[in-house]
Amino acid sequence: MAKKLNSKKAYSNASKSFVFHRRLDYKYPVITHGKGIYLYDESGKKYIDAVGGALVSNIGHGVKEISRAIAKLTERFGFIHASQFTTRHMKEYAKELCRVAPQGLNKVYFTLGGSDAVETAIKMARQYHYDSGNKSRYKIVYAYPSYHGATLGALAVTPKKSFREIFEPYLAKHPKIPSYFCYHCPYKKNYPGCDMECAWALEKAIKKNGADKIAAFIIEPIVGASAGAVVPPKEYFPIVRKICDKYNVLLIADEIMSGFGRTGKWYACQHFRLKPDILISGKGISGGLVPLAAVFCTDKIYQTIKKGTGSFSHGFTYVNNAITTGVGKAVLEYVKNKNLVNNCAEKGKYLFSKLCGLAEEFEIIGDVRGKGLMTAVEFVKDKKTREPFPRKIHLAERILQAAMKKGLNLYFCVGFLNDGNGDAVMVAPPFIVTKKEVDKIIKIFSNSIREVQKSL
Repeated sequence: MAKKLNSKKAYSNASKSFVFHRRLDYKYPVITHGKGIYLYDESGKKYIDAVGGALVSNIGHGVKEISRAIAKLTERFGFIHASQFTTRHMKEYAKELCRVAPQGLNKVYFTLGGSDAVETAIKMARQYHYDSGNKSRYKIVYAYPSYHGATLGALAVTPKKSFREIFEPYLAKHPKIPSYFCYHCPYKKNYPGCDMECAWALEKAIKKNGADKIAAFIIEPIVGASAGAVVPPKEYFPIVRKICDKYNVLLIADEIMSGFGRTGKWYACQHFRLKPDILISGKGISGGLVPLAAVFCTDKIYQTIKKGTGSFSHGFTYVNNAITTGVGKAVLEYVKNKNLVNNCAEKGKYLFSKLCGLAEEFEIIGDVRGKGLMTAVEFVKDKKTREPFPRKIHLAERILQAAMKKGLNLYFCVGFLNDGNGDAVMVAPPFIVTKKEVDKIIKIFSNSIREVQKSL
């Protein structure tokens, strides 16, 4: 007779978790709750969430006003299919979002997250040209370093080798150019005497691949996690905008990480007076409470598709979702009412000055960069030559591990140089951070760097 299985014993003898986590060699702290910029695990340990997860928890944790808004939404209705119905709050939300977006972006298509928003933007650019009669235009020029997402369309315009290598057989081929990165100029020049060769590289790529083949140029107005808050020279985007207009190429601004107030303006584009044709916003747009992203476009794009094919030949089940857009609307109102974009600008300046202080203290900090509460430091072996540490020593990861043990959650950016080296750490706390909390972050970060530096 078969022995009766003790379900409790079987469960305890099984793997510690049935969850297929992304990082398979990492022991995950089990979080029980959060409040403000802090997270607490089941052992009672307190963590400062100094990056909002991945620049997502913009309004902090445990915000009762938003949790009540979510409860009210789910009491009213469940799933409503976007191809059949809409809601008043979704229309109002779109209107309010467009009011704070760069001028000319008057239509918005809601998706679930950054990767599928990039996928949407790429398809939108292609369909615009298709419906304009330019059916040969399909290629997307992209820059490196950059990160645009994990879906196959988004990954095809994401240059990092470690992300692409396994899936390369599935990826469409698109032309790439060097991004602005003055600290590691790909042309070995010094700004401002560089003639902005990185910007004019776009025109060369368009000519080389044929202007009649290029649909769009996708670029991060401030490079995010791939290299750590890299800010362009002021001349970059005026040149790029001029080139796109000359060759009828759409300019797609990927503001998934830099958008929605993070840099001290609603969108990083606004620091450079850039008017993109398509803009992508995600991550913190919903405060991290529900999956939500937005793809903005101009009336010209919208009307061309409307008069052409008549409908956007693309969609997911949860696009233009009544619940997620309702949450987004509540978050937008919260950010406005609390004046949090201004707080990003103000506290961002304070954070930046403190990070610059660390650069004076530590020889291994080569660069401090960013805008608002989107900042990063890059670590180098030699400050004068800007020589990086060899990637094999995993410097950035070691600093993060030291910080996590001390109760500070940060975000690493690695392998962004052509030789596969490069170590940077992002510091990007929620919009609600105070000066006192910035001081706490800097103290722990400093102690963590000192600890790792001694072991080098």
